[in-house]
Amino acid sequence: MGSYQRDLVIKSPLLISIVVVIPAAIVYGFYPEWLLDMSPETRDEHSFAKGVMGLYLAFSLFWSFALFETKLLKTALLSNMLFMLGLGLGRVVGILIDGIPSDTYIIGMFGELILGLYGLWLIRSSLFKKLPQ
Repeated sequence: MGSYQRDLVIKSPLLISIVVVIPAAIVYGFYPEWLLDMSPETRDEHSFAKGVMGLYLAFSLFWSFALFETKLLKTALLSNMLFMLGLGLGRVVGILIDGIPSDTYIIGMFGELILGLYGLWLIRSSLFKKLPQ
């Protein structure tokens, strides 16, 4: 496998996540009613949404740095896998306990689980083991 192909296999979950998570962060923080059946009304609800936005943006920034700094790549891939599996499995628990959410959350859940499982596969692969510490 050439270095371009290897980089694409290794970095693709970070690239996809950055492209999806940054807009999701902005929507969660400022315009949740655009895509979600959600309209924060209290200051606490708005504060919670802005906190989620900040967390999403912070992880996206870290993943972005890791695309260009090889020493960060392993940690970024681990954090991405945990981030995506945490969200996806949390949504599965939500479905089991609370019922089916909007289509946006269902689509997101599948995407999160796919990215998380891809990250898990990648971390167990020889490609990951060859990355610098």
